[in-house]
Amino acid sequence: MSDDAVLWLLGDQLNPELDVLDDADEVLLIEAHGFADRKPYHAHKLTLVFSAMRHFRDELRERGRDVTYLTAESFGEGLEEFLTDRSDPDLRLMRPASHGAAERLRELVAERGGSLELLDNELFWTTPSDWREWAGSPDDGSEGESGTESVLDEDGTAARSYRQESWYRHVRRETGVLMDGDEPVGGEWNYDDLNQETPPDDWEPPERPGFEPDELTRETHAWVRDRFDTWGEDALDGFAWPVTREEARAALDAFVRERLPSFGRYEDAMVTGEPFLSHSLLSVPINLGLLHPREPVRAVEAAYERRGVEPGGYDPDDDPAAGGGSGTTLDAFAEGGTEGEDGVGAGDSGGDDRLSVPLNAAEGFIRQVIGWREFTRHVYREAMPALADANQLDQSRELPPAYWDGDTEMRCLSEAVDHVREYGYAHHIERLMVLSNFALLYGADPADVNEWFHLGFVDAYHWVTTPNVVAMGSFGTDVLSSKPYAASGSYVNRMSDYCASCPYAVSRTTGEGACPFNALYWDFLKDKEKTLRGTGRMGLMYSHVDDKDDAEWAAIRERAETVRDLAKRGDL
Repeated sequence: MSDDAVLWLLGDQLNPELDVLDDADEVLLIEAHGFADRKPYHAHKLTLVFSAMRHFRDELRERGRDVTYLTAESFGEGLEEFLTDRSDPDLRLMRPASHGAAERLRELVAERGGSLELLDNELFWTTPSDWREWAGSPDDGSEGESGTESVLDEDGTAARSYRQESWYRHVRRETGVLMDGDEPVGGEWNYDDLNQETPPDDWEPPERPGFEPDELTRETHAWVRDRFDTWGEDALDGFAWPVTREEARAALDAFVRERLPSFGRYEDAMVTGEPFLSHSLLSVPINLGLLHPREPVRAVEAAYERRGVEPGGYDPDDDPAAGGGSGTTLDAFAEGGTEGEDGVGAGDSGGDDRLSVPLNAAEGFIRQVIGWREFTRHVYREAMPALADANQLDQSRELPPAYWDGDTEMRCLSEAVDHVREYGYAHHIERLMVLSNFALLYGADPADVNEWFHLGFVDAYHWVTTPNVVAMGSFGTDVLSSKPYAASGSYVNRMSDYCASCPYAVSRTTGEGACPFNALYWDFLKDKEKTLRGTGRMGLMYSHVDDKDDAEWAAIRERAETVRDLAKRGDL
């Protein structure tokens, strides 16, 4: 950078070890509030973002950096204050992940007499150039949003589609993660079939890592409650998210030490009263920038290299973190070794198999990060801005009130919404197969569903939710999946204990008291038949559609209409 180089960092770029900081003479942070006035965000989400920014400011100053921290209603107002009376107002900024943000911010700076140089975003593992090389896209010289025409047609149909599994294998080969020469470790790329079990009744998940809110976080939370109209739980009782780099690394250590062994087997499970199970909960610090995605991936890979066992090798009776066996510590995990590449203990514990890491657990987590997270980021770049409004199924209903108040007799939907209301979090199967699935079958507008996720989840950003909710959960486009993720109550019954205590009967499709998912599912398939019949992997489902007679279809439609009416009134 030039003399008096100013580096502007955003609220999801909060890593004090960024390379771009090396040449910065001054760091600019603008805490803009206007966005939170326009919509009812979850109180924990606002507390998390603003507290993390304020802690980041303090950490940079403790490291001797010159930090200008401004609060304003908008970036424009903050820039106006910062650039006034500056003779050489040149700024640098890592390119934001959200579509259009880079150019909007560059215009704001230019309007105030400054210039803004956009730098590569360090907080992703793969680059737009990596994606173009894999996808065979033309090189337009852009390192941010795609400079070519959108890959989506006006109705949401993809002129070109992408598949995650192919990308995932490519990234594994390029990075060497979990590779044995040219072949995947263990001989298989994907062990998802081993990650679909439900835990035994007496199993207890490892305790969620907690980070007691400090004085700054408490002050921030009190200000959020006073300043904004928020949604969800507004007390700090359930808030335990990392807001500093140190806490984020501690969260990573806790996952590798205590939760990773059981993560794989129960990755897709849903259990009453257990919102977190063995999930890493690392999407929050990763999406804030507190962790680089390389760190958890390399830490998990290192754990497998030293404590790895065959796929499916987890035994809950031997897991001290879940109440079995005897306890151990991260120091024991690293006994006789040295700190790993990314600061996580990675030594050999002398053969203590209580900390064994099954290959399906390690591979499943790594796939979430370098497979899915990196993949959806690039699909978002390619498919925006059309992706945000994609609606190939022409769905238009408003979300039912249960998504806001959790007031429903459906045990699965009530549990999932309550998790979001209380913590700003639900794990990926609750997101996809309960919250998105019900909205899809109900007929909700994908854009409305996307906004609900964006407002309610602490790890949600536009680039995160839009491909996951609009494309995958709502099947607004086939750009990243060949079929909708639609399911009846039988899936929820197989992957959870919810149905056993639900007043609705999962075994029934029609009539009063029948599981709402069942009639909605079949009615959805029939209603969207023109679009979906012939779509990839839908042949078996439509053979069942063809087996039903007119009387059965009449009963299904009647029950589906009743369910939608009850849901709309808030009486489901």
